[in-house]
Amino acid sequence: MDSKLNKLKGCFTALISPFDEDYDLDKEKYREFIRWQIKSGCGLVPCGTTGESATMSHEEHHKVMEWCVHEAAKSKEKPFVLAGSGSNSTDEAINLSLHAQRIGVDGLLVITPYYNKPTQKGLVAHYSAIAEEVDIPIIVYNVPSRTGKNILPDTVATLAEKYKNIAGYKAASGNIDQIREVINKTPEDFIVMSGDDGLTYDIMKSGGAGVISVASNIIPSRMCDFVGKMQKGLWDEAKEENNKLQKLFKNLFIETNPGPVKYCAELLGMMDRRMRLPMVPPEPENQDLLKETLKKLNIMD
Repeated sequence: MDSKLNKLKGCFTALISPFDEDYDLDKEKYREFIRWQIKSGCGLVPCGTTGESATMSHEEHHKVMEWCVHEAAKSKEKPFVLAGSGSNSTDEAINLSLHAQRIGVDGLLVITPYYNKPTQKGLVAHYSAIAEEVDIPIIVYNVPSRTGKNILPDTVATLAEKYKNIAGYKAASGNIDQIREVINKTPEDFIVMSGDDGLTYDIMKSGGAGVISVASNIIPSRMCDFVGKMQKGLWDEAKEENNKLQKLFKNLFIETNPGPVKYCAELLGMMDRRMRLPMVPPEPENQDLLKETLKKLNIMD
């Protein structure tokens, strides 16, 4: 495995994006948030679903990637930056991926094309076209609840065999049997990351390398410690922590992500809950539930 790819394991944060009162990206708050994530031990995933990439212009997309690369480069930790560069248009995905490569991103998180609902043959063609244009690692991101399309294990295995730079898979299907099938059908050095905090324990027990986490936006050190226990083979300790955190993992999706986690970030003084339409903050009863969850886990007073 490429030495840089050795860093593509453990806990990565699917970064939330702060907006100011005019709903423009808040550059300074974003940089501050990134620095805290780095100090906590997390890898960085800008421009993902949790970062509201669907409402960002391409110019904003470029800026967010650049901010992350800059903060990572000047830190002593030098975390891996895995930038979201997918689109339902293959040409757009290629352009975003080429920009990411030019500015020094370490790897690309490429979602399966949404809305179009391509066939498995179309998915192979999509990822092949991107892989042939860039040299840096590509992580295939499967989240059928968002995209309306499930990339099947055989398709992932075909891509992993065909392209050396298709290096991994973010598993957010919720189907543990399918995820295990991907692990079993791909090369030993193929990286499978959990895309669902609540399944991270099961996925890592099955051979996964870590998690691209929503919860680590608000509890980065704790999530890194949780994943670290599994990397060290401390499965009993990790299981105990997994059981404690399940309520948080569940309630962060009580409404559509990133609404709940962004509301929690506001409660903890990290950033405002603002999201761009059509996303809105959680309903009052769900806000109460989130407050209660954070208090029970001693995340807030």
